[in-house]
Amino acid sequence: MRPGIDLAGKRVLVVGLARTGLVVSLFAAGYGATVTATDEKAETELAEAAAKLRAAGVQLELGGHTPATFLEQDLIVLSPGVPAKLPALELARARGIPVWSEIELAWRLLRGKLVAITGSNGKTTTTALVAHILRTAGIPVLVGGNIGVPLLSLVESSADSSVTVAEISSFQLEAIEAFRPEIGVVLNLTPDHLDRHASFEEYARAKMRLFENQLDRDAAVLNADDPEITKRMPSRPHVYWFSRQKRVAEGAFLRDGQIFFRAEGAETPLARREQIALRGEHNVENVLAACAAAYLAGAAPAAIAAGVQTFRGVEHRLEFVAEIGGVTFYNDSKATNVDAALKAVEAFPGPLLVILGGKDKGSPYTSLREPLQGRARLAILIGAAAEKIAAEIAGAVPVEHAGTLDRAVHLAFERARPGDTVLLAPACSSFDQFENYEQRGRVFKEAVATLEKSSVAGAPARKG
Repeated sequence: MRPGIDLAGKRVLVVGLARTGLVVSLFAAGYGATVTATDEKAETELAEAAAKLRAAGVQLELGGHTPATFLEQDLIVLSPGVPAKLPALELARARGIPVWSEIELAWRLLRGKLVAITGSNGKTTTTALVAHILRTAGIPVLVGGNIGVPLLSLVESSADSSVTVAEISSFQLEAIEAFRPEIGVVLNLTPDHLDRHASFEEYARAKMRLFENQLDRDAAVLNADDPEITKRMPSRPHVYWFSRQKRVAEGAFLRDGQIFFRAEGAETPLARREQIALRGEHNVENVLAACAAAYLAGAAPAAIAAGVQTFRGVEHRLEFVAEIGGVTFYNDSKATNVDAALKAVEAFPGPLLVILGGKDKGSPYTSLREPLQGRARLAILIGAAAEKIAAEIAGAVPVEHAGTLDRAVHLAFERARPGDTVLLAPACSSFDQFENYEQRGRVFKEAVATLEKSSVAGAPARKG
């Protein structure tokens, strides 16, 4: 049984009024809490949300946080974008006031089984694939978390028979207390968000908190090919592995083009590699993890094979956009860190024109040098991190500065030759020029669509 929580009459402070904060505020108010919502942004930047909240009886403190308010609460709930170490939060914790992320509150109220998926890369694709397989198997499924739908918004539609599949970020895991998925998955661990986490070790610890409350009967699904994961293996849950390189003691693995699930010495075939429609070896790993999680959640092997074969990927993840004059365009705007960009580049044999740049997250770009040298003809740089990237990949590949994404798309087409691929794989977050990676991806696709229209009217001049 989950501990639950009765919100009626409680004083609840919601910190951060992006999508998650808005949902939490309205939910808590609807269940009888006295809710205050605070955000550093001024009301002029939050006018629509502010109007909805006032109509629901939520008190607002905008344009900054008032420390005294934090000390007057029974519960504080954070949006993912709010650092868990704010001084006002530390004061509240010292007073014994619970400080939770939204997933902690949602978990206490959700019904049914929870499959929670985290990792540095591949979370959204794997979450969507697990959900797709479960739907194919006829299992009632809900999808939420960091994938764009706050878990709390799924509470009222959850049932004892349903499975909720949730993408979970390190930010959300920073402020859990009893959060416990029945099935937890960690895909990989590589440096990310070092602009928020003090070190890679702190970031990794946050990720591995996914398992800290699991019981012996719960399942942990881990990447056997990732040394950063294998050395952090949790001790309490039943551990299942996935690997594309070797047979595992228990879990999913690839052998002779076939995906098997091994448990108690028996091997069950689940799907064939040739059924995977997604590009890249990293997506083979994602499929293995998804197969393991779906099998553990009750999906039959035939449904798993059908789900893998019919899954076509997720928007902004190695998404084919168009082919114009023999030049193909792919949108991997979700490649918001260096490792994700590496995987995107390695998914293509070349020749590539790669668009890189955005808001720097504190990781070096030097690991891009070798794959770019081997596969790319040109790196086109945008955004605030452009100078740092240029310095760290200098000499590996020709570099041009475009400044904006729209200019980068046009410049790439000018330089491209038939047979080339233009790849948006920024290796950075989007927040210097865009609201989020989704908007960045849409802008890329819109720019490509403009090129496509102009090429019908009369192809733009190309220098490649």
